[in-house]
This record gives sequence, structure tokens and C-alpha cells, in this order.
Amino acid sequence: MRLKRLFAAALCALGLAALFNTAAAQTPDARNWRRLEPESTLYIDTVHGRVVIELYPEVAPAHVERIRTLARAGFYDGLTFHRVVSGFMAQTGDPFGTGEGASNLPDLQPEFTFRRGLDMPFVQAAAQTDGPIGFYKTLPIQTQPDALIPHSRGNRVASNAIHCPGVVSMARSTDPGSANSQFFIMLGARASLNKVYSIFGRVVWGQEAVEALAVGEPPANPDRMLAVRMASDVQETERAPIFVLRTDGPRFRDLIEDTRRRRRADFSVCDVVIPTRVPRDENRERRWWSIIPFIN
Repeated sequence: MRLKRLFAAALCALGLAALFNTAAAQTPDARNWRRLEPESTLYIDTVHGRVVIELYPEVAPAHVERIRTLARAGFYDGLTFHRVVSGFMAQTGDPFGTGEGASNLPDLQPEFTFRRGLDMPFVQAAAQTDGPIGFYKTLPIQTQPDALIPHSRGNRVASNAIHCPGVVSMARSTDPGSANSQFFIMLGARASLNKVYSIFGRVVWGQEAVEALAVGEPPANPDRMLAVRMASDVQETERAPIFVLRTDGPRFRDLIEDTRRRRRADFSVCDVVIPTRVPRDENRERRWWSIIPFIN
């Protein structure tokens, strides 16, 4: 009887150890992986798949708050991508679908630039005469160097995001203070838009769905945003546990160097593709994020 109890205890211990090891294996390395915050994650559903956008309230607070407000009101549901230009951008958010509409909320003032402190770690990928270029989280930015932060107003330096593929920016008319509800997702790089339009986010998953949108100004049969939701407003069982590679972690510098070697003289910060992953999950085939690769 005593031997049976010892054997059962040993089996239980082995089971707990296996469970612990499995849980540990599913916990991403925090030095290299960062989980998206649901309150700063936007889901846009299209017939081509879901687009996941990371929002940056610390970069463009008024614009992010506008996107949250309109998404929660259901304003964007069903609106068309009324202007899609190959290799340039896909624009949406107009209730009329003509490029001339807006919400009933007041227009927004520009947030073309922002001020960065040491709480917003920057990783340099290239140097230019008017300032280093690199990343803050998944967002490509140009900024004054960290060495100037202690000597700058409020211990923050002038910075601006860069219009690379996947970057999400607010549309406007010729009036800099006319942004309202329309926004566009970049399909290519366009430096001429930098510090001219307010960037507030970047696609971290689903850029292929954006690239599959019907092209035209307007398209003959435009695609629509079927539903737009904040991840924090979606049931937890339907909220993807998405992690992105930390740009301030050790593996990211290797990614930059690998990209630089491949691109050689053509290297641009816009060439760096930041990986998106999910932890291992035996039930993930029943989830919409089943096609997102595992963290390894």
C-alpha cells in the first residue's frame, strides 16, 4: 500500500513538472518579446482577413483617442476603402465614400511631431545629417539622439514617425488642422509625407490583407471595413495573444544587421520587418490567429 502511494506521488510530481515546463515554454522571453496592449490594439476586419494595428497614444494622443471613439461608436463599420493606390496607400474612414466626408466630431490639430524621452527607448538603424533613424517599438522614427535628452526642454527631444509600409496616418485636406475620421495605411515608403500627416499607428499583422484591397480612386468594386474594434472591447477568448519582437531587445539588432546585409546599399529602415508571433497553444486551430507563427 505504501509503495502504491509513493508511486502515485511520483506520477503526480512528474505531471506537475511537465505542466510547469509546458507553461514555462509558453512564456515568451521578455527580453525579446513584447505583448500588445489591448487598449492600444485595433482590429479591422476585411474579406481578405483581419488587420491588427498597434496604436501610439504617446506619439499622437488626440488622433488615437479619435480612432478609439469612432471605433467604439461603430462609425467605421461598413465604410469603403475609397482610394487605393498600388505601392502608395489605402485610404478609408469617409462615411460618404467620396473622400470628402467626415464624422460629426471636431477636426483635429496636427500631431506631425512628438517629443521623446528616455521612457521611449530608441534603437538606431541608420544615420542621416538631420538626425538618426530607427525604431520606437514597431514604429519607424527619426529623432534627435539620446545624448541631447538631458539638455532639452522637459528632457525630451524632437522626433517624428516615418511613412513606411504598414504605417497608419490620418488623412486631411490642404488645411493642416482638418484631420477628422479618414485615415490611410501605407503600401510603400513615402518620405514626402513625413511631418506633413499625423502618424498614429502601424500594422503588426495583416498587411497582406491591405495589399489585397481593390485598387482605384475610387475602385470599381471597393472593399470595406466589415468591423472595426478595439482589442480591449473584444471578448478575451477572441483576443489574440500577439507578441512583437522588442526593438530594444538583443535579437532586434541581429534583425537589423541581417536586413542590412541583404539590402546592402539599398538598405532603408522601411526594409526592416518586425516579426509577430503567438505563444504555443494546443487549441489554436480554433482561433482566428491560427496562421500567426509560434514564438520560438
